[in-house]
Amino acid sequence: MSLDADWRADVDAVDAALIDEYQSGFPVEERPFERVADEIAAETGADVDADEILRRVRDLHERGVFRRFGAVLNPPVIGSSTLAAVRAPEDRFDEVAEVINGYRQVNHNYRRDHEWNQWFVVTAGSRERRDEILGEIEERTGCEVLALPMLTDYYIDLEFPVVNADRFARESLDETDVSATRISEDARGDLSALDADLLLAIQDGFPLSATPYADVAAEIGAPVDDVLAAVERLLADGCIKRVGCIVNHVVTGFTNNCMVVWDVPDDELDERGEAVGSLPYVTLCYHRPRRPDQDWPYNMFTMIHGREAEAVDAKIDELAADHLPFAHERLYSTETLKQTGARYEDLVADGD
Repeated sequence: MSLDADWRADVDAVDAALIDEYQSGFPVEERPFERVADEIAAETGADVDADEILRRVRDLHERGVFRRFGAVLNPPVIGSSTLAAVRAPEDRFDEVAEVINGYRQVNHNYRRDHEWNQWFVVTAGSRERRDEILGEIEERTGCEVLALPMLTDYYIDLEFPVVNADRFARESLDETDVSATRISEDARGDLSALDADLLLAIQDGFPLSATPYADVAAEIGAPVDDVLAAVERLLADGCIKRVGCIVNHVVTGFTNNCMVVWDVPDDELDERGEAVGSLPYVTLCYHRPRRPDQDWPYNMFTMIHGREAEAVDAKIDELAADHLPFAHERLYSTETLKQTGARYEDLVADGD
């Protein structure tokens, strides 16, 4: 689904501020919409209060502009996560997808235009359970699994302005901030009981109410001040990437994306990864292992999102010519087979 091409014509300055400026940094306080109303009123000159801002967020959510309101969680930090792929025979493609998608620990699955044609993400409570799921998928589908856990995160953030005519993500920005963050496959997030209860309560979003944190606190039976402190702590620890209005980029017109895999010399990975991750049009950049025994020589992954396929292709050409002069392949996403948030029930229980 995508909104009408001129959907931006119905967006006023207040909606534009909510959509483009509050994808992150939403106040972590008992009545957050009051501060947002004050900030937007000061910026736009509009006469808006907290009730009006809340009404607008609800409306944008109902229209599909916002996927949800709340926190973006970070699966590789909270649990043990991996990207994986299979080569599904075309005559069994749907059957294989049904098996893979049947696992609640699988939160994304895409058909990509490549020999490895199904790409999915598994996030489990432990590395052992993660690998057990991959083994089950191999056994049940008869398809060899290519497992590619993230080793270094250079830049991963789908936060970018959409109330514009940009042909590709962040066309209107100059650069982004990056840092090389090592990811442990054995990460468990070191969660307290409160942290675990909180993550389960907010994994699908916050309540769209004037007091979302207090509502979550009531749901899990904790004081609201403890919940506010836990959200701040989880943000600082990286378990929560950001809090805000999560935009549905496909609905707002960014329907084209391409995952490009690169064979980068190992001793240049960090230098190249940080340089490429800082490019505004690169929405994802990370290091995953080579698998030479499976004829997979690639160790760096980038993604570019755009409204126009031609614009995405042009930026990949630029990336290859100016920044990554190495062998690479372009894996275009051609069908969404499953797309949900990562599920965290087994991250906080016994890992079953």
